[in-house]
Amino acid sequence: MKEERVIRIGTRESRLAMWQAEYVARQIRTSHPEIKVELVPMTTTGDKILHRALDQVGGKGLFVKELDLALREKRTDLSVHSLKDVPMEIPEDLPLLAFTGREDPRDAVIFRDRNLKEETGSKLRIGTSSSRRRIQLQELYPNADFPLIRGNVQTRLQKVESGEYDGTVLAMAGLKRLGLEDRADRILEPDEMLPAAGQGILAIQGRAGEDYSFLEEIDDEDSRAEALAERAFIKVLQGGCSAPSAAYAKVDAKTQTLWLRGMYCPQEGMPYLKGERKGTPDQAEALGKTLAECLKERYTEGD
Repeated sequence: MKEERVIRIGTRESRLAMWQAEYVARQIRTSHPEIKVELVPMTTTGDKILHRALDQVGGKGLFVKELDLALREKRTDLSVHSLKDVPMEIPEDLPLLAFTGREDPRDAVIFRDRNLKEETGSKLRIGTSSSRRRIQLQELYPNADFPLIRGNVQTRLQKVESGEYDGTVLAMAGLKRLGLEDRADRILEPDEMLPAAGQGILAIQGRAGEDYSFLEEIDDEDSRAEALAERAFIKVLQGGCSAPSAAYAKVDAKTQTLWLRGMYCPQEGMPYLKGERKGTPDQAEALGKTLAECLKERYTEGD
């Protein structure tokens, strides 16, 4: 009798991370019922350090360090991440294997009182730990303060409900996955706020050289092209957790055109530039690099 194959998926312990890992597990079970899938939850360093901004304590790598170690020690076979939380530099021995179909990539503002969404001139306290969000929010709410807020989705919502903050900004993808989309008081279109690279996409990571053919049905071609373009853009600009850079790509299914929009800001407090490029999905990485280099050149020339 053939031995049953068991795939262990490493995941952070938050409710959202567990939902995401279980989503991938269901996809594997559906396409390959002969495979048994188990979740291996763990707490990462990034989940423990909540009183300081990520860029002050090691960046996005704090969310994946323990998961990477578990893969290397073969305690897990896969890791599931929100792609926006994955560092730009990926270890050669732990490649990204697949990208799921994209959920809503937009950001949303959640207020303690829904009437506050119209008070764009008020002195509001809108909590965020993202410089990307902060510099774009300043145009929408020019008189607001943007103090640091950390923690998972539920923790941030509780801090707003308690009155500690007037509002906070969360990814619509996470709200929808948790069934909390009705909490979004103002959904920000990409024209108002460009999202983080990879926002709304789940990335599946594994070990180099192993057989992961069972992931072929999960890997979404459009998401892959969008992810590659966005990450190539950010990588050229060396933008990670703390840099206020942003990128959003979209594949038009009818024309097979890949439209990439990007924002470049060398550091918070400086002016930023936005630009766009169009190409085809197979040009994704080149498109990202070209747009990034163009914006850097424009910035240097004082555009």
